[in-house]
Amino acid sequence: MAPHSNPIIITEFDRDRLARLLEALRARPGGDSPDLEALEIEIERADVVKPGDIPPNVVTMNSKVELVDLDTQERLCMTVVFPGAADVKSGRISVLAPMGLALLGCREADEVEWPTPSRTRRLRLERVAYQPEASGRFDL
Repeated sequence: MAPHSNPIIITEFDRDRLARLLEALRARPGGDSPDLEALEIEIERADVVKPGDIPPNVVTMNSKVELVDLDTQERLCMTVVFPGAADVKSGRISVLAPMGLALLGCREADEVEWPTPSRTRRLRLERVAYQPEASGRFDL
């Protein structure tokens, strides 16, 4: 099942880099993981736009977002990154993690959810605090 029920938007640049990531990870032992399949599904169903055409309220790779946990009201700040840059303690979540994949392509005010071992996690995207494309950075 795809993490999103609403259509998502990604840039051509992100699509191409994510496709290369998928190709590299699929070539490794264990390259048939459900996380990779979920990312592939999201890429295939996404509306793809040029980096300069992405709305500034959409989560792209390396976007920093402010979230609210809908069950606990806890506020979180996360940056969606490629796996090699992930560090949960520093607020950098991999696009291959359920939370990262759920956020990719979302817009402000969207709500996302995914199952965890203890509960279904439900978050609302309050604000895209930083989006590389909105800042004129088309290389991040």
